[in-house]
Amino acid sequence: MYVLDSSAFIHDFHTTEQTATIPLVREELEDESAYRYDAMEGSGMHIHIPNDDTTEKVQRAARESGDLEVLSETDVRLVAASFELDATLVTDDYAMQNVAEKLNVAVEVIAREGIDEQRHWHFQCQGCGREFDEEKDRCPICGSELARKNPS
Repeated sequence: MYVLDSSAFIHDFHTTEQTATIPLVREELEDESAYRYDAMEGSGMHIHIPNDDTTEKVQRAARESGDLEVLSETDVRLVAASFELDATLVTDDYAMQNVAEKLNVAVEVIAREGIDEQRHWHFQCQGCGREFDEEKDRCPICGSELARKNPS
């Protein structure tokens, strides 16, 4: 089974496998991609709402990897749906791919290359330059904002 992100509808993804998505994806779509969603729903695409426990598990994994700040509620719930359904997530979103890999959820990309490696982001203070492994609202040393930094 494939769980489809909005990019699957935008890029007209086709498969003979069963498909699923979440209601929030429909809200992100316009024009032809919205019609594709409606047509697929009408022809049997499963609409899944992941439970709160799984959604919290995805949020924890995203917080640990440093991706939470760039994921929308829709993104988190799509990864959760893929996890619950033991399905392949179809997305071009790198942050979603990173969190999915952390949770051992299979990913298929559409219009871009997928990620090569899982990343655990670091956060650097914009004031004093100190680095932290976990995301915080502000630097505990000088109070400046933190920015996500590639660990490589």
